[in-house]
Amino acid sequence: MAEEREIGAIPHYFGKVKVAAIKLTAPLAVGDTIRIKGHTTDLIEKIASMQIEHQQIAEAKAGDAVGIVVTDHV
Repeated sequence: MAEEREIGAIPHYFGKVKVAAIKLTAPLAVGDTIRIKGHTTDLIEKIASMQIEHQQIAEAKAGDAVGIVVTDHV
């Protein structure tokens, strides 16, 4: 498996639609696999889609705030 590195933080989770808001500190693209680890969370998610302000994007850069659909509470 590839080396793990931090790509950002999740300041908010939207439970009704299961979307995590991520403030990126590194680039991220659709198709990338990420691990979300927190106090009670440890998920591995493949990015199927990503949005900024309700607009679909294929990649994001450090400093962007993106939303991704996740399978569980984060």
